[in-house]
Amino acid sequence: MRRLFLLIMIVAFAYISKPAWEDKVEATEFDSVLTKIEEIKNSPKVKDTFNQLYNEVNLLLIKLDESFRDLENPSNIKEENPVEKPTLTVPSDQTFSIYNIEMGDSKENLEQELGEAKRQSTNEYGVSWYAYHENYLNFLMVSYDENNQINGLYTNQDLLSSSSGIEMGVSKEVVQNELGEPLSNIRKGLTLYQLQNNGEQEVYQVDGSYVTVFYDKHENDTVTAIQIIDESLEANKKNFYSEASSELKEGFEFQLFDLTNATRVEKGLNALSWDDQVRDTARKHSLDMAEQNYFSHTNLDGESPFDRMEEDQVAFRTAGENLAYGQLSSIFAHEGLMNSKGHRENILQPHYEHLGVGVAFNGKAQPYFTENFFSN
Repeated sequence: MRRLFLLIMIVAFAYISKPAWEDKVEATEFDSVLTKIEEIKNSPKVKDTFNQLYNEVNLLLIKLDESFRDLENPSNIKEENPVEKPTLTVPSDQTFSIYNIEMGDSKENLEQELGEAKRQSTNEYGVSWYAYHENYLNFLMVSYDENNQINGLYTNQDLLSSSSGIEMGVSKEVVQNELGEPLSNIRKGLTLYQLQNNGEQEVYQVDGSYVTVFYDKHENDTVTAIQIIDESLEANKKNFYSEASSELKEGFEFQLFDLTNATRVEKGLNALSWDDQVRDTARKHSLDMAEQNYFSHTNLDGESPFDRMEEDQVAFRTAGENLAYGQLSSIFAHEGLMNSKGHRENILQPHYEHLGVGVAFNGKAQPYFTENFFSN
């Protein structure tokens, strides 16, 4: 592609500047020829035309490159998906429902409607998130109590309905007008836990549950996701951070992967494929940061994400890395990354094809998240 670009530019430049060079380029020394070409290129008469042509050809080549990549990698082409959005109804007994599902509903009834979960993974509450979706459309995560009744719900897609008029895309002001003042802390026994107050999410106590509403600051602080956790489930989580375990590490990894794909598909992009090889690269960097107590894309040996991927023999054409640290879960990490411009651009990069996520915990059970994206 680069050779084609250079050939087009040389031919075009030669044609445009023909009147200027056909009588002048007669020197026998190559340096003299280059000097003449440089003088011609910088002449007022040619320069504007050349720059305009350069921009037009460059834009054309970008479009051609995108087309060639799509032909080489059919997974990059987002086909029209026959999956339809459900018809949402106003919940009858509670303030909120997701996909017409309410807290306390049974697993049996849910799976009669949605089928079996695509993934089950451990979450920070010591139970499992069950992920339901159709190629990442109509994505939601659900947790169940010992009686297989729903005690946790989450979605970052347009599946929210409420008796108060709160839905995806409404403003923060609408939420506050309907639900009142958000909580500033949660009491567990004799301990008072302060909640984050960064404007990116708010927590409310509604219908016997803690409802966390997430906002997208790049879309005028509108509702972009919601998490609903039963009060008893929250009470069982005794500490601010959950105890580290291999199950929780893997759970956070796959949850962040699923959340990323759900966001991409909701935005009309292709879903990424999981890559075990680059997951190992990501895991090692998260562990290094956790053990060495630093937070940076460049490690203490001066290696960049690209150096680490090359060292692990990950073949890539384009690549990117997202880092998060100290969030309570993959949900909070993902929503935070979406509110950061550079990280958001990685998540929504059309040409990425693969993703691996690596998580590690420090001595305080604080998680470090590393996402490595790439295409080849």
